[in-house]
Amino acid sequence: MKKLFYTVILAFLAVTMLDSCLGKNVYDEYKDWREKNDEWFSKQEASGQYTKLIAPWDPSACVLIRWHNDQELTKDNLVPLLSSTVDVKYRVRLYDGTPVDSSYYLTSPADSIYRTMVSQNVEGWMIALTRMHVGDSCTVVVPYQQAYGSTKRSEVLLPYSALIFDMKLVDIYKYKAN
Repeated sequence: MKKLFYTVILAFLAVTMLDSCLGKNVYDEYKDWREKNDEWFSKQEASGQYTKLIAPWDPSACVLIRWHNDQELTKDNLVPLLSSTVDVKYRVRLYDGTPVDSSYYLTSPADSIYRTMVSQNVEGWMIALTRMHVGDSCTVVVPYQQAYGSTKRSEVLLPYSALIFDMKLVDIYKYKAN
C-alpha cells in the first residue's frame, strides 16, 4: 500500500514538473498584455497630468495620482495610517477603460462605501491612501507591480493589469496606530 502511495505521489510530481517546464508560463502567455500595460503606464507618467508618489517603505514602488479637489480645503483633515480602517468610494477600470469593480454597488456598511483596513489592500492603494486627507477625491494609476502582479483575479482582471482608481476618502472609521 505504501509503495502504491509513493508511486502515485512521484507520478503526480513528475507530471507537474514536466507540465511547468513544457507549458507556457504566465509571463510569456500575457506578454502582449503586459507590454501594453507597461507602455500605457509610461505614457501616463510622462504626460505631466499626475504626481508620482513613491512608497516610503519601498523606493521601487510607486503610483500616479491626480487630485480632483482643492487640497487646501482638506489639508488639515486626518490622513490614514496603514493600520487605520477607512471608508472609501471608488471605481476601478483597466487602462483600456474596461470596468473592473465599484463600491457604488455596495449597500453595507453604508451606501457606496467600501470599509477596509488600509494595509489589507493592494500596495498601490496603501501608497495613495496614506497620502490622502479625508475628503480628497483623486484618480490613482496603479502599475501592475503594485496591483495584482502576475495573478489573474477574474476573466476581466488579467495578470499584469495596470489599474485606474477613481476614489474618494470619505472617512477614517478607526484611526489606529499599531
